[in-house]
Amino acid sequence: MMDWTISITILIGGLLLSMGIGLPVALGFLVINVIGTYFFMGGSRGIGQMVANATMAVSTYSLAPVPLFLVMGSLFFHSGLARRVLDAIDVLIGRLPARLSYLTVTSGTVFAALSGSSLANTGMLGTLMVPEMMKRGYKKHMAIGPILGSGGLAVIIPPSTLAVLFGSLARIDIGGLLVAGLIPGVILAIFYAVLIFIQARIDPDAAPSYDYEPKPLAERAKIFCRDILPMAVIICAVVGSILTGVATPTESGALGILAVGILALIFRALDMKAITTAVTDAARVTGMTFLLITASSTFAQLLAFSGASAGFVRWATSLEMGPTQTLLVMALILLVLGMFMDQVSMMLITLPIFVPLAMSLQFDMIWWGLIMLLMLEVSFTTPPFGLLLFVMHGVSPQGTTLQEVARAALPYIFCVFLLVALVIMFPILATLIPSLM
Repeated sequence: MMDWTISITILIGGLLLSMGIGLPVALGFLVINVIGTYFFMGGSRGIGQMVANATMAVSTYSLAPVPLFLVMGSLFFHSGLARRVLDAIDVLIGRLPARLSYLTVTSGTVFAALSGSSLANTGMLGTLMVPEMMKRGYKKHMAIGPILGSGGLAVIIPPSTLAVLFGSLARIDIGGLLVAGLIPGVILAIFYAVLIFIQARIDPDAAPSYDYEPKPLAERAKIFCRDILPMAVIICAVVGSILTGVATPTESGALGILAVGILALIFRALDMKAITTAVTDAARVTGMTFLLITASSTFAQLLAFSGASAGFVRWATSLEMGPTQTLLVMALILLVLGMFMDQVSMMLITLPIFVPLAMSLQFDMIWWGLIMLLMLEVSFTTPPFGLLLFVMHGVSPQGTTLQEVARAALPYIFCVFLLVALVIMFPILATLIPSLM
């Protein structure tokens, strides 16, 4: 058998080369898979096996929540329910220094539990909040930073489509991985609020106060009961059904769509345009995702069949590094890759190697998976190619540079690093809720 270092160089190197010359990720995987299958799996017979494996990869039941969560989140935004929640939270926060920044973090946390999409969260908050904050005299970092930070919360707060995909690829219990992000997600939102408080105290002019007409307590209670409390139905349908064991992640996704649809009907916000847009968006993203999963499955098998995965694991475990140091190296690799490629591509490349290594080190896979998801969240905002940076740049005021957007994200990236350190030191933050299920 070919030495594992040559095998891994051919496969990983060929994949990176295909991306470097501009091939789409899925096409790059397909080219390398065909070449690798021909050489490592018996020529034309291997090609036939690759086609059979591809069919099995996308027919797994564990992937069913992906399109369901996507439809739920898209319908939540396009029906106008998201705007009702945002306006209600704005009234409830009241008179508070840097209130619009706090409003962004609070809304982003709520939206993360209702949509499951970081890109949708960032685009929604950026479109609604940035013009208002600029009009009120907020400095750019106080307007852009909270949106980038809270937009990424959807990676770990259920229902996270990225967590479903990660759990499916890594063969981790998806229900456990979804709910593992609840406590860390709330802690991260608190970190963001503390960061805003510190920034506002250091530079009060960064978030100037403005006249605000306070609402009577009775009216605020009415707004809460009318526009916020009903949204708990969606959270209970998705997160509550998983926590109580009433529904699987797939069934909870269907319940989430039903809950959003019923609320949209009650608020008279459901029409054919919202439904069509939600289904179309979900179908487009699901098709792309499943194509990449098909390619990744074969790529992982090639790494295993050629001996590359086993050889890498033997090499890594033979180094004079403890489990924590190895974990930090994995996190560093994701951080570096996040500067140059999207999250799905990163998972497809690294998980076939990282998962066997994590299992050989006897990590709790839910705990390990959450840490990897947190690093994927950071990679959303790492320059030069962080996806959220481009989304945010697209909705920022004219003249805003990508460098300004990236600088605004840095303090929020530090908050995620701080949370990663806490989860490593106190694994119970990630494992407590899954252990109660």
